[in-house]
Amino acid sequence: MADIRKVATRQSYGEALVELGAAHDDFVVLDADLAVATQTGKFKAAYPDRFIDVGIAEQNLMGVAAGIATTGRKVFASTFAMFAAGRAFEQVRNSIGYPHLHVVIGATHAGISVGEDGATHQCNEDLALMRAIPSMTVIVPADDVEAKAAVRAAYEAEGPVYVRLGRLPVPVIHKDDYHFELGRGVVEREGSDVTVIACGLEVPAALEAAKTLADKGVSCEVINMATIKPLDGDLIVASARKTGRVVTVEEHSVIGGLGSAVCDLLCEACPTPVKKIGVNDVFGESGPALDLLAKYGLDGAGVAEAIEGFVR
Repeated sequence: MADIRKVATRQSYGEALVELGAAHDDFVVLDADLAVATQTGKFKAAYPDRFIDVGIAEQNLMGVAAGIATTGRKVFASTFAMFAAGRAFEQVRNSIGYPHLHVVIGATHAGISVGEDGATHQCNEDLALMRAIPSMTVIVPADDVEAKAAVRAAYEAEGPVYVRLGRLPVPVIHKDDYHFELGRGVVEREGSDVTVIACGLEVPAALEAAKTLADKGVSCEVINMATIKPLDGDLIVASARKTGRVVTVEEHSVIGGLGSAVCDLLCEACPTPVKKIGVNDVFGESGPALDLLAKYGLDGAGVAEAIEGFVR
């Protein structure tokens, strides 16, 4: 595993903005005094006249982004997930979502993998909040390649977009020619006994778990569901009918995120037993990111154990 390249998706975000800025001059990037952490500082250095720092005022960040978007310019608004989805929820809902403005919210430092910053900064509720807003597109890329593709897709999209990004460097599982499409999941590994649907850094964990379980005679079909909304219902239903059992894996509360979205779909389209793996209705805590993922059962070993207990 030591030779596997690892990149934090927040870094991918910053690099993708610079690449996008070289090709298009019709968008601006906003931040709330976190440009080094969110990596938008890369864009600021390259295109200072298209970068605005609103200071430590996240509600204002979203209000300014909305105002600029009404002029026809596209906007990327960046801060930590806790502040983007939590502190500024009302502004996102009413000033961006309600008028259906094309603002891309680049929310970094999501989930318990924020690590030492602790529970106050570990947003495990953002997907639940954002997917509840009508017409909001919600994306959780799995790695560097997918994150950069997601930024390009978000630029081309219509209406508001929420892109969830992480602090922790994660394995790069896709090749440079990987094709990303909004609203489409990808079968990363075919299987026959159970469908494992994951997003974000849990995709590599799910693939690791699938390899472990294969040695025990359990065949896992692993689906990378980078777009939480709109959900790829056709792919999920087809796989659920094939395997008869579904497991969802996310670095988010088991309430309201990917697992809930999948259950909402399957309860109507294809009733199927589902096991949701995620943060079990608790707050996080301070500690090294990898240790926290292991403690909360969200590393490869923990995911494998939970899946095995479900299928046996």
